[in-house]
Amino acid sequence: DDATADPSDAQHLRDVFYRMGFDDREIVALSGAHALGRCHTTASGYDGPWSPTPTTLNNAYFTLMSNLKWVPKEWDGPFQYVDAPTGKLMMLPSDLVLLQDESFLKWVKAYGSDEKLFLSDFSDAFAKLLSLGTSGLTPTEWA
Repeated sequence: DDATADPSDAQHLRDVFYRMGFDDREIVALSGAHALGRCHTTASGYDGPWSPTPTTLNNAYFTLMSNLKWVPKEWDGPFQYVDAPTGKLMMLPSDLVLLQDESFLKWVKAYGSDEKLFLSDFSDAFAKLLSLGTSGLTPTEWA
């Protein structure tokens, strides 16, 4: 397999989310929020949508991640991937690491094949995230 992501990012995701009480299933479910919206260079430095339906919460993030070939984007911005067929969709290294870690991959496959399961698990994980509140966050110029 090509080097689509640094496997050490799996541990980074776990470090960030485990300290908030999330497990691998919930990490992958919350990552599915990338089905919504897009990256803007003015906010994150990255550019592009994860899916062609950025205003719809669905399982497209998982199906596209699994079914398309992703190649490094050639540009002056931060390292990211684009889909090989069109170059219009993007993935971050932290997205594609979900394909390289067996525990994460199990849930990518499950959510890619069962949108109802994804939406149910996402709803539960997002409610848990909201219940944590916002204390400890650092304000930015956009917040």
